Amino acid sequence: MASPSLERPEKGAGKSEYRNQKPKPENQDESELLTVPDGWKEPAFSKEDNPRGLLEESSFATLFPKYREAYLKECWPLVQKALNEHHVNATLDLIEGSMTVCTTKKTFDPYIIIRARDLIKLLARSVSFEQAVRILHDDVACDIIKIGSLVRNKERFVKRRQRLIGPKGSTLKALELLTNCYIMVQGNTVSAIGPFSGLKEVRKVVLDTMKNIHPIYNIKSLMIKRELAKDSELRSQSWERFLPQFKHKNVNKRKEPKKKTVKKEYTPFPPPQPESQIDKELASGEYFLKANQKKRQKMEAIKAKQAEAISKRQEERNKAFIPPKEKPIVKPKEASTETKIDVASIKEKVKKAKNKKLGALTAEEIALKMEADEKKKKKKK
Repeated sequence: MASPSLERPEKGAGKSEYRNQKPKPENQDESELLTVPDGWKEPAFSKEDNPRGLLEESSFATLFPKYREAYLKECWPLVQKALNEHHVNATLDLIEGSMTVCTTKKTFDPYIIIRARDLIKLLARSVSFEQAVRILHDDVACDIIKIGSLVRNKERFVKRRQRLIGPKGSTLKALELLTNCYIMVQGNTVSAIGPFSGLKEVRKVVLDTMKNIHPIYNIKSLMIKRELAKDSELRSQSWERFLPQFKHKNVNKRKEPKKKTVKKEYTPFPPPQPESQIDKELASGEYFLKANQKKRQKMEAIKAKQAEAISKRQEERNKAFIPPKEKPIVKPKEASTETKIDVASIKEKVKKAKNKKLGALTAEEIALKMEADEKKKKKKK
């Protein structure tokens, strides 16, 4: 067992170490520690950082659709050239329809194989080589968002995907400008290439659009965030008060039932107890009748019902033999004496019309007309 004298210096040494520790500066703000200085860039990974290379070979393979075969065959030499700079081998198998990337003995960057894998994935998803090759840079990342399983109805899925693209690709272009990302919508996936902060926003907008939230709402909030980021004072503050709050409006109104049940007024008293069959028989006096009398009454009631039914049926049959009501005959009105036609005067008019000759006037008629005109002139003078 150790003596207490040997333990004392250890305790004292511990105290001296605690005293020698420098106190942390209390005035330093946490936001300054979390923010990255403007213009700072992470130094590139060189061969000096890993001179011995990698221990084992790593490889990734991905399939591509038939329609991409012609394009990949054309641009594959450029893909190989870009990957050879990082000492990564790439092979294209047109028989199986696959692309494979693998490291070599000269490969020094352990993360370049992941970037090469993303490159062949993007090429398989209809992204052009010029855009896909950017993934090999350190400050660029990619995200392939699967949207095929988010909406069950095919027609609804196509509409929402078109809403993300917008008229003539205007919505997609606005999203690219705000997030500094390249976005490619192809089939059941959305491929995005750009900085990490932009990819996060792109994923949010795409998923919200497939959940029936229009992309214009997210674009508005992104525009406001972009302006707020320029102000150095607002960087450490919450931006919730500046961002718009959009409420979800359900356009489809609930169908109202045809028969509306009106609730009765509440009463503390229970409803009256319904009369039993015995109570009804007691009230009518049937309870005291004998079995034969009850049977006779039932038969009489049945016969009365049958007689009613027979009479109704006979009335319906007799309706076919009832003649329809005839319209009353309208008597012609007697011609009034005032509106009688004078036949004699009409005959005289016809005779005069026959005697008249059509065309130019006769010599006698012209002479008479001239005399009448001269008389009129004299009267005026």
